[in-house]
Amino acid sequence: MEGSGGGKHFILVHGLCHGAWCWYKLVPMLRAAGHRVTALDMAASGAHPARMDEVASFEDYSRPLLDAVAAAPAGERLVLVGHSLGGLNLALAMEGFPRKVAAAVFLAACMACAGRHMGVTIEEFCRRTPADFFMDSKSMVLNTDQGPRPAVALGPKLLAAKLYDRSSVEDLTLAMLLVRPGCQFVDDPTMRDEALLTDANYGSVKKVYVVLKDDASTSEEMQRWMVDLSPGTEAEELAGADHMAMCSKPRELGDVLLRIADKYD
Repeated sequence: MEGSGGGKHFILVHGLCHGAWCWYKLVPMLRAAGHRVTALDMAASGAHPARMDEVASFEDYSRPLLDAVAAAPAGERLVLVGHSLGGLNLALAMEGFPRKVAAAVFLAACMACAGRHMGVTIEEFCRRTPADFFMDSKSMVLNTDQGPRPAVALGPKLLAAKLYDRSSVEDLTLAMLLVRPGCQFVDDPTMRDEALLTDANYGSVKKVYVVLKDDASTSEEMQRWMVDLSPGTEAEELAGADHMAMCSKPRELGDVLLRIADKYD
């Protein structure tokens, strides 16, 4: 899903089990303000044709983003926006192409820090989260060429109570129809590599964290813990949104993203 225009080029990356579809309200707003917008499906997500058991690694899962950033012409200034797990996809692109990125925006997202492995964010989330957090979600094990891999299918009660609790019943219904099984890739070598994210590359990109103060799935404390891990990160706040702020508060989120696009070159 792409659009053309002047200004910056926003590249939007969804979270666990979601797809490009979740940005449907935000895309036309950003385009109307004169920016180019690309909402991506990561591998085996949204309308992407692969199955999750066919995705060999977290890097392969991130390949649609890495390819889009690599293909961006010289001089085009990218604003990467990652939601939830999508923050870790952003980290790979920032490390690989730091000079193409005007700013990286983490929307209640996993935000890694240079010098520590990316999985630390998921580990901390699990440490802070009660065992019954996933409610009616279904845990499964995928048989992959790399061996067994845990996956999850988000349940309707979880979606209603923890992700879409301030969104419309239509947005909740859309999610129930379109979510697919997802993986956090916790055992992937990329997630365990302490040397992957460097100060010179990842650390050099301007970072903005959008803290969702009323998020029922990722506490404000957890979000601010990640901000504190990366000194120099700018923090914006959004009140009254659920975890899916692009659905529950699209206008307010759009205003935040447009301010960021104006601020960073």
